[in-house]
Amino acid sequence: MKFGKVDHPEIIDFTLPKDHPDTAAVLNGTKGTDRLNISVGCAKWNRQELKNFYPRGTKDELAYYSSQFNSIELNATFYRIFPAEQYQKWYDKTPEDFRFFPKISRDISHLRRLNDAAFPIVDRYLEVTANLKEKLGTIFLQMHDNFGPKNWDRVVRFVEYWPKEFPLAIEFRHTDWFNDEKVSQELYHLLEENNMANILVDTAGRRDMLHMRLTNNEAFVRYVGANHPTDYERLNDWIARLDQWKSQGLQNIHFFVHQNMEVESPLLSASFIDKLNKKWGTDLHIPKSLEDSYGKLF
Repeated sequence: MKFGKVDHPEIIDFTLPKDHPDTAAVLNGTKGTDRLNISVGCAKWNRQELKNFYPRGTKDELAYYSSQFNSIELNATFYRIFPAEQYQKWYDKTPEDFRFFPKISRDISHLRRLNDAAFPIVDRYLEVTANLKEKLGTIFLQMHDNFGPKNWDRVVRFVEYWPKEFPLAIEFRHTDWFNDEKVSQELYHLLEENNMANILVDTAGRRDMLHMRLTNNEAFVRYVGANHPTDYERLNDWIARLDQWKSQGLQNIHFFVHQNMEVESPLLSASFIDKLNKKWGTDLHIPKSLEDSYGKLF
């Protein structure tokens, strides 16, 4: 992920902002059971990008990846709508507790830009995506960074059209969604009323996307490492913030790791899992193929 990339990450203040004042109220108002639902993974299982992750001789990358991580942020679905048979293959290759978090097709977000012509494509997208059945996690919509608040009516119509049986998270990138308090409040309330997650993006060059406003009982975090030693240190702040939200009632954590150059995403994910296990006593699996490298780093 090159979005938010900077040439000198060492000069960036990576401190997480304070919570939006309404986040605690949202969490307190959506408390349920004490059961935590935690998904941690990478954005892809492509061997070329993550060649150091797979043991020599690995023939099926998804089958191996899903034996090591419990989820994937499925970016491939942004570029095309796959046939139903492909989703069934993905389903069959993965364990019972594995979850896919697919990105909505760019035909909907970037080409049609949520206009009325996008709705038939939404129907087609969901028809095939539903083949993931119980392994389908939250679907996420990522809007272009030139899609601003002047398109508010399109957002409202899309949210109203979206079938509520499919969990949805949305990522807005245009700065005016967050710089104008009236606009941001209207957006947050729309998502909150429709039980949709507001995606938090932690990337070096766009610190404004860390608005720290949850709109339902889900922290959907897209963490972007800068290929810098601070990539690991930054995870400590996320552990602390998630622990705070957990004490306020957070139950659903979906944390996906990217890098500007996907070299150590699995290691960063493993580091995050290890920190969670130590903090909360959870037993999330740390990938076996990373144990030697992980032990050297930590």
